[in-house]
Amino acid sequence: MIPYFTWQSVQLGPLMLNVWGFFVAVGFLAAALAAGWMVKRCDGEDKVIYDLTVWMMITGLIGGRLGHILFYEPAAYFANPLEVFAIWHGGMSLFGGIILSTFVGVWYLRKRHVDIWKYSDAVFFGLPIGLFVGRIGCFLIHDHPGTATNFFLGIEYPDGIVRHDHGLYLSLSGLAMAIAFFFLAKKNRPTGFFLGLFTVWYGIVRFVLDFYRTLDVRYGGLTPGQYFSLILFIFGSVVLCRIYTKLPSKTAV
Repeated sequence: MIPYFTWQSVQLGPLMLNVWGFFVAVGFLAAALAAGWMVKRCDGEDKVIYDLTVWMMITGLIGGRLGHILFYEPAAYFANPLEVFAIWHGGMSLFGGIILSTFVGVWYLRKRHVDIWKYSDAVFFGLPIGLFVGRIGCFLIHDHPGTATNFFLGIEYPDGIVRHDHGLYLSLSGLAMAIAFFFLAKKNRPTGFFLGLFTVWYGIVRFVLDFYRTLDVRYGGLTPGQYFSLILFIFGSVVLCRIYTKLPSKTAV
């Protein structure tokens, strides 16, 4: 059991920053650096990745906010429209961010006339370390409390109940994936491998964990995140099947 503690803001000189936003920003930076490292190993340009990160950061935040509003609390935001802009109060959907940033990312890569699969693969190689860092922010503000548990990683909340904390679990999943990806990067693999593996891994983890969430709305017994998790899992499975059955196989080093 882990004692409950929270950290809402961080002081940087004269600036008082929201902890969640700070860790999300650092997560984007870590993901960009990892993706840039990977694409250079595949004879690509890391500058394209860094420029792409700016677009994905902006659209990811917009998509994340819109996804939360549309799929989780539409009535609450309809009743109080100005709350749409109060992102410091929380309320972001990773899946909404992935959807919008993916469309914009593909548009950007097409505009740059580069290999979309190679650069997308590098982006998804970097995502796990970004999730690891970014989800630390969720854990520190405890915005994803779960059901009661006696699991050793449970958090004893102020009401005395030990609960699952999904920010912690998703951060640890990101760390485990980042470590696995680092070792897998040393092996020959088809282009698109990290994209496929990330979507399968995250789809499974998120689908299972959402059964233990307490605050999320449910449609037909499943959260919006679980429906998107199923889509991710199917998409990733198709990608992995196609790249491993395609002959000749295009590999990255």
